[in-house]
Amino acid sequence: MKKPAAVFTSLVGSLAAVFAATLLASPALADDFPSAISVSGEATVSAAPDLAQIDAGVANDAKTAKEASDANNAAMGKVLLALKGAGIAEKDYQTSRLSLQPQYGQNKSTGASPVVGFRASNRVTVKIRDVTKVAGIIDTLVGAGANDIGNISFEVTQASKLLDDAREQAVADARRKAEIYARATGVTLGAPLSVSEGSAPMPLFKGRMAAAPMAAPAAVAPGEETLSVTVNVSWAIKPKEQ
Repeated sequence: MKKPAAVFTSLVGSLAAVFAATLLASPALADDFPSAISVSGEATVSAAPDLAQIDAGVANDAKTAKEASDANNAAMGKVLLALKGAGIAEKDYQTSRLSLQPQYGQNKSTGASPVVGFRASNRVTVKIRDVTKVAGIIDTLVGAGANDIGNISFEVTQASKLLDDAREQAVADARRKAEIYARATGVTLGAPLSVSEGSAPMPLFKGRMAAAPMAAPAAVAPGEETLSVTVNVSWAIKPKEQ
């Protein structure tokens, strides 16, 4: 009968042989975890805006709520007619805010704050699909009675096409960086293992200018919109061929 020590030694030897045979029959462990170079690529694209948006409004004060509301409705009616006359389609302007608020005074002797009148206001958001007409539309609104104009913004309506171009450029930038690292470390690039977009593409700058009613023609600067994209790419690597 074998002694316990001899049995243990034999068992260990058998396990070692099985493990060695497995290594010979299977790919190296390193093959299950391929080495890679991971880099980020960036790209930006710019374009002139082709859509503008303006907020315009009218405000009226009166002794009673009805008087303020009636005056405000009449004033806004003139503004809407002016927009239509300027060639703005009805689908491109929409009421964005409507309010009727009491106005309070101050009784110095009693300290009370009685209602002394009412203010009615109405705002409309206007889309202008030809940015060259923005200044003229502002002048039209002012001439029609709009006494509160601002929040002018510009945008590129075909931003998705710009983003597609930027994504291709960002991947090319990632490959350029990866090739630099590959040469520096004495390896060559294989196939890409993974590609992901770093974050939601956002405008780096959106042309914007606030305008106020003035006697001279409105000065408007559309500016330029720039979109930025970042991609993260991992590339498989292999030894450089001799």
